[in-house]
Amino acid sequence: MNFSFAHNNFNVFDLEKSIAFYKDALGLTETSRIEAEDGSFIIVYLGDTVGTPHKLELTWLRDWDRPYNLGDNEIHLAFRVDDFEAAHAKHKEMGCICFENEAMGIYFINDPDNYWLEVIPAHHV
Repeated sequence: MNFSFAHNNFNVFDLEKSIAFYKDALGLTETSRIEAEDGSFIIVYLGDTVGTPHKLELTWLRDWDRPYNLGDNEIHLAFRVDDFEAAHAKHKEMGCICFENEAMGIYFINDPDNYWLEVIPAHHV
């Protein structure tokens, strides 16, 4: 029996704002969408530009009326980038860098719902 990664889910408060952020900050684009017939939820899958099969699933719930409580927010996704310096400059300009660890050569950005996303150079483990 073999398992492989399929996707990670983030519930989001403002779907369009989140889709725009992920496109601008990380180049992720919508690959598919599921909409409930009654309008109660929308699920959007985002993929990267290199064709990685793993997806980011964004779930919007119509009846959710407040920002999500992420607790201590100790969970994150990591993204490798081939031009670390250019990515850092872009994210700094966007104002979304929330933590830097220069000793490890990594940094984190936060999305509109405050999920943390680690950015690492392509050669990083």
